[in-house]
Amino acid sequence: MSRPCDRPGAGFCYKCSVRYVSTRGAAPPVGASEAILQGLAPDGGLYVPRPFPTLDPAALKGGKSFAGIAAEFLSPFVAGDPLSETLDTIVRESFDFPLPLVDLEPGTALLELFHGPTAAFKDVGARFLAASFERILARERPERRKRLTVLVATSGDTGAAVAAACHRRQGIEVGVLFPDGGVSPRQEHQLTCWDDNVRSFAVRGTFDDCQALVKEAFTSSAWRGRGYLSSANSINVGRLLPQAAYYAAASVWYHERHAATPGFVIPSGNVGNAIGCFWAKRCGYPIGEIVMATNANRVVPDWFETGAWRPRPSCPTLANAMDVGNPSNMERLFDLYPDREELLEIARSFSVDDDSIRRTIADAPGRWGQIPCPHTATAFHVRERLQTPHWIVVATAHPAKFEAIVEPLVGHPVEVPASLGALLARPTRTRCIEPRLAEVERCWES
Repeated sequence: MSRPCDRPGAGFCYKCSVRYVSTRGAAPPVGASEAILQGLAPDGGLYVPRPFPTLDPAALKGGKSFAGIAAEFLSPFVAGDPLSETLDTIVRESFDFPLPLVDLEPGTALLELFHGPTAAFKDVGARFLAASFERILARERPERRKRLTVLVATSGDTGAAVAAACHRRQGIEVGVLFPDGGVSPRQEHQLTCWDDNVRSFAVRGTFDDCQALVKEAFTSSAWRGRGYLSSANSINVGRLLPQAAYYAAASVWYHERHAATPGFVIPSGNVGNAIGCFWAKRCGYPIGEIVMATNANRVVPDWFETGAWRPRPSCPTLANAMDVGNPSNMERLFDLYPDREELLEIARSFSVDDDSIRRTIADAPGRWGQIPCPHTATAFHVRERLQTPHWIVVATAHPAKFEAIVEPLVGHPVEVPASLGALLARPTRTRCIEPRLAEVERCWES
């Protein structure tokens, strides 16, 4: 690993400034603020950092909170960008809830990412992104300030986290698109309980249809003419950087407790959560193998098995937030590891069907002392298949969001977190549309 330069910052090497380039190579490099504000690169690619800062091993000091580690981790990614001036404030504002790493048994820990306002891991990235948006817009002179429209496709949790994070923020309006009938009742309530600057659309189609609408809007002159247009999906690099930070933090915590390098088992749909782990590993944090657990939508496991990338229509499962047939963040993974054999040395992927999800939820209280949501259950199921020790299972959502699935399997009600209960008490409003961008436009002001 490189030694740190004289320039201060988190024990990272600063020999080269981090810029953001498109995975498709036909867009100019940009700084952190521009990459976050644009969301998608002009050539249709996804922004990725270049070069990755390299951690000095001497910087792996324990006893730090997630906010402390996150500030150190994120610092080189915004160095030289105006966002660096407010990074500490953004981190303190965004990460004001715990992310516990719980030891379950020797060789297995659980990273609980569901203690934010909407009880899902998406709160981490969404709150950082919303706070960054607000600071970026505030730097413009009032007479030149443009409104930011944020479009987000969601298969369950992203839309609620983005809506909560952006609700009533100055200069930002949000459009949330989700598959009609494709999310749990409590997820749908969280997606549609907003007013003011947040609009929600139930799309008669799949998550892939919603994602296609967002990408189409980026090529529409009408939408770009509204002002700034960005996305809060995991296609936005501003979502992934804070997610990479919690993998960095969890790896440090585990390493200092057990003097071992952990692997991670990550529930994966659009693959953005896992990309954060790959990025933290590339920076030099103590991370071993990365295992992606999917549901019956097995395009990613099939690629690991055969090398053939074959996106296909998604199918509905119990782990609905992972019902993705064409995960967009695989483009970032292919960019990071152009040599497939190199990737296969450090990563695997397994598919988990609905029957296995049910059995895992039912058995988990006795086996692990935990009640998992259906998505976390895929990771627990895969952990059982791994023979080696030192794994961190990633818990992505609170089981109370999926009470209709979970409670019959565990035989009793699941306690609802206070933050989730507050959202469920809000009134809802839904606009149901066909999967056409013209429909979004027609209903936007209604």
